[in-house]
Amino acid sequence: QTQLVESGGGLVQPGGSLRLSCTASGFTLGYYAVGWFRQAPGKEREGVSCISTGGRETNYVDSVKGRFTISRDNAKNTVYLQMNSLKPEDTAVYYCAPFVIYWTGSKYCEHQFGSWGQGTQVTVSS
Repeated sequence: QTQLVESGGGLVQPGGSLRLSCTASGFTLGYYAVGWFRQAPGKEREGVSCISTGGRETNYVDSVKGRFTISRDNAKNTVYLQMNSLKPEDTAVYYCAPFVIYWTGSKYCEHQFGSWGQGTQVTVSS
């Protein structure tokens, strides 16, 4: 049975940091690009970051550039999202998902493999 579990969320003050983990079981995450997405209340899900299979290529939405870092440890079947200098507008449920294609020429993280996980809540508030 394939499964993807997000963890590491929580309540943090503005300016704080969190590291999210995305761990796969039942399949080899290293075969796929992986994207982190987030969905705030009342808003559509948006792409935050995408990483290639080997980890050498990464992409970020403009609002998190310079603050978030995506990385992966294929030996641990895990992808991480280090989030620094968090802002209240980063509050959302964060999801990860594997993708067949890292970059199509017009879009990062395309052709999702499998369904969404439960996500992990990140709340940035004083």
